[in-house]
Amino acid sequence: MLWCIRQAGKGFGSVMARDERIFIIILIVNLIVSLVYLLAGILFIVPAHSAAEKEDGKEILYDNRRTWLLRFLVMLLCPVIGPLFFFMGHLFYLIVFWKDVDLADVIFSKDRVQTHMKADEERERDIIPLEEAILVNEKKDLRMVMMNVIKEDFQNCLASITLALDSEDSEASHYAAAVLSDELNKFRIYVQRLRKQMQEEDAGQTECEELLLDYMDGILRQHIFSDQEQRKFVTVLTAAAESLYGKEPLRFTAAWYEEVCLRNLECKEFDICEKWCGRMAERFPEELQSYTCRLKLYFARQDRDAFFETLGLLKKSSVVIDNETLELIRIFS
Repeated sequence: MLWCIRQAGKGFGSVMARDERIFIIILIVNLIVSLVYLLAGILFIVPAHSAAEKEDGKEILYDNRRTWLLRFLVMLLCPVIGPLFFFMGHLFYLIVFWKDVDLADVIFSKDRVQTHMKADEERERDIIPLEEAILVNEKKDLRMVMMNVIKEDFQNCLASITLALDSEDSEASHYAAAVLSDELNKFRIYVQRLRKQMQEEDAGQTECEELLLDYMDGILRQHIFSDQEQRKFVTVLTAAAESLYGKEPLRFTAAWYEEVCLRNLECKEFDICEKWCGRMAERFPEELQSYTCRLKLYFARQDRDAFFETLGLLKKSSVVIDNETLELIRIFS
């Protein structure tokens, strides 16, 4: 019996010794694999990617030496599991992402993205209209409003900024002068470049004309130029409209007809305005702008008969009337 126990103890000891040897061998193999992995990454793979990036001049995504060192430590702390994890991850990458993705046919539409930004409550609480700040002439409020306007998209606020030029606060007037000078110079240069490109266009090209019609009206409607320069740019706008009408009259929108009519009406070019009103009435007979532009023209020209005739046609039509036109009908009815 005692002999059997001794033999069993020897057998168990031999099994333990064998398991320890296997464990040590696994650790040694794991250490060798980890060292080979680290040296291959630091001495060969990283320099090769860096040289390829410098040669091609394009950015290449690759792991740096610190990443390889961290992986080496993970492989040491997690024998067998660590190397298998990185090996399987690399194998999965080679199988799934072996070919570069072709994004030539992919279109990212910015129109579908709607960004919601958190309101700046402290800033919004202190906002007052620029006209009120100028009227009160409180330097602190005026300067704060001017800086807030400058930070935002101020292209549609140039008329209000013009009022700050006469402010007693020299700093606020300096802000206004700097903004207006820069913005108006950009407008002049851009319009001049588009005019030159428009003259060099082929017979079927209308891109420059459309850009001029879209861009110029946003500035001209604010009346920030002198009378002479305003008239000059209205002439440019009308020339672009004539060019587009001669090439592709069907591309003309009701909004473009309206802006050409109103800008010429403001310059008292009644004949030109009447011509474009007639074209708009022919192209868009059931649009509200077709009636309102003619009403404004006849009122400015003091043509009483034509005014009331157009007003009567508007009443009988099925056009949807806005509040401004409705008030006009109530006054003259």
